[in-house]
Amino acid sequence: MTISRRNLFKAGLAAGAALSMPSVLRAQTAAADARAVRMALGNLRVFDPVVTASDDTVTHALAIYDTLFGADSKFGPHPQMVGKWSVSDDKKTYTFELRDGLGWHDGTSVTAADCVASIRRWAQVAPGGQLLMARAKDISKKDDKTFTIALKEPLGVLPNILAFQGPFIMREKDAKLPPTEQVTDNIGSGPFKFNHALAKPGASFTYDRNEQYVPRNEAPDGLAGGKIVKVDRVIWQNISDQQTAVAALQAGETDFLWTPPVDLFALIESDPNLELQVLDKTGQDMFMRMNCLQKPFDNVKARQAMLHLVDQEAMLRAAYGDPKYFRTVTSMFGNETPISNDENTGWFKKGGDPEKAKQLFKEAGYAGEKVVILQPTDWSECSNASQLLAATLRKIGVNAELAPSDWGGVVVRRAKKDSVENGGWSIFITTEPEAIIGNVITEVILPMNGESAWYGWPQNDEYEALRNKWADLETLEDRKALAREMQRIWWDYVPQVLIGQQVVPIARRKSLTGFIGVPSWILFWNVQKAR
Repeated sequence: MTISRRNLFKAGLAAGAALSMPSVLRAQTAAADARAVRMALGNLRVFDPVVTASDDTVTHALAIYDTLFGADSKFGPHPQMVGKWSVSDDKKTYTFELRDGLGWHDGTSVTAADCVASIRRWAQVAPGGQLLMARAKDISKKDDKTFTIALKEPLGVLPNILAFQGPFIMREKDAKLPPTEQVTDNIGSGPFKFNHALAKPGASFTYDRNEQYVPRNEAPDGLAGGKIVKVDRVIWQNISDQQTAVAALQAGETDFLWTPPVDLFALIESDPNLELQVLDKTGQDMFMRMNCLQKPFDNVKARQAMLHLVDQEAMLRAAYGDPKYFRTVTSMFGNETPISNDENTGWFKKGGDPEKAKQLFKEAGYAGEKVVILQPTDWSECSNASQLLAATLRKIGVNAELAPSDWGGVVVRRAKKDSVENGGWSIFITTEPEAIIGNVITEVILPMNGESAWYGWPQNDEYEALRNKWADLETLEDRKALAREMQRIWWDYVPQVLIGQQVVPIARRKSLTGFIGVPSWILFWNVQKAR
């Protein structure tokens, strides 16, 4: 009998998994039944979606919390926790009434006061919330089930703001915490309950079906519609080594892998029990974010240097290997959004321009300061791109240093505004869905309002004045024109540098079906597992 190299590799992976799989996972595997789903989703460290909008945190929040509105697959707003709503004739007062059957996991009822407190806390950090508060005259409860938002001037996009990256509704006592202090009680009103007794930080978290949850009587559509739970339990596994995770998938010790390594796609496809599936049809844009508060990237010349340094095709090959999964991109709004454009993109050059980058670092007065690149070792594509970036910087004389950790460690560290000597950072690489980059009001990476902005904290008042006009534009042509003006400033300031666009699938056992595809996040409802 002849054993192929591929089968030998598969056997080696499976054997390695048996030895290296944490004992807690083996124990869960033995105890799990057909209505328990095990999902390798990474190392969840931050539970509060106000403190960070990291994909794993939002995936957690979508399971245990609920929202006032939900965005459908075409990003249209639909009521979720809201039963009825209306707007006054002058378009300045919105009244929202909660639907029946809403209850917290601790047995108490959801009230309008919970909603008001949640909106106010979320609005301190979210771009759409900041716009809302700039126009709000009052946000207050009318009775236990009804609250109002009174505005100083009309804001027609308010339902969209509340539907897409709007507030996860928390208990009033949790929502009274400052937005910088993490809510850790994990008590929501959503379709799943967080099982505190089975929480094993660093290894796994368990979510149980909320027996008391009343879904809307509507078909699921994106984040809208009925959130119908078809399994009894979801176990969120942290398997930091991706080869071990693939072996666990093959062995049936996990049912789902969020980020399978590209170099093992062929192996996964060869297994009759496994399947690759693209849930995010428009894909993601990979980019690097720079710390605009600290040297050397507090100097615009240093940021512009990075724009010229990057060879997108080389970075994408390092990250994703096969060109069928990626393409280059030059617009801040991605390749495929309605407002994508070519304004101020003359910096793009096939292969990059290292000499131009070297000259710009010199003009910036770069004096050998350490450039710390956060490297997520459990995300191979991002890790590979980080390593190539460090090597490319060193070639032009920049003192680049990698700071390896899992993605959870990156999420924690990137929130620090300190210098690198005090635990801060210079660059990290991440991705954002193409589908949401064109949502100028709600997209978290787009503001340049200083220390209120997303990680990196860019500040440009001219740009912000333009962005704030967006909510009042009525035609696509007007938005396209404004988008060009915004992009002109964006690529002069350079808050981040594009690496490229890619479409990458998840991996699952064929027995696990029913996933609703949305950008960036994994939804636990509607998922079912064959017995």
